[in-house]
Amino acid sequence: MILNKPVCTICRLLVAAVMLLTSQSCRISYKFNGAALDYTVYKTINVGEFPIRSALVYAPLQQMFELELLDYITRNTRLQTTDGNSDLKMEGEITGYSLSPQAVTEDAYASRTRLTITVRVKYTDSKNEKNDIDQTFSAYRDFDSSEMITDVQDELCQQISKELVELIFNATLGNW
Repeated sequence: MILNKPVCTICRLLVAAVMLLTSQSCRISYKFNGAALDYTVYKTINVGEFPIRSALVYAPLQQMFELELLDYITRNTRLQTTDGNSDLKMEGEITGYSLSPQAVTEDAYASRTRLTITVRVKYTDSKNEKNDIDQTFSAYRDFDSSEMITDVQDELCQQISKELVELIFNATLGNW
């Protein structure tokens, strides 16, 4: 079978392009979930306690949030956690834990309720004070008002803690 010349030329060009692309030795890599840290400079981090300082208190929240934060830092950086002096320090407090009605039905009852958690974070970089942050982060989840908060708060607090930790990480260690 004889192929016509324009098709053969296109085939040769495609083969040449594929060979050229596959023979390149450089490679591009992106890391979207990791830290933007120079590990030759930063080796340690101290993550302090985050006591609850809100009017409404859910006691397991402090430990839940602190463990989520430590776990996230451990999974996404090569920093060693310390209890004493360190290159980086993260501390703060849980300043808000609130419930508020969101959707009101025609008979003036709330059909949705919002749980909001607010955390104040103080991040200190002992190598470069320009990176220091003192900021408040907030996240929420809505749930059906027919559900009791005691039935859903563990799951909601876990979801909100994960979101808060990602926000905090990106603003501090992620350097986004």
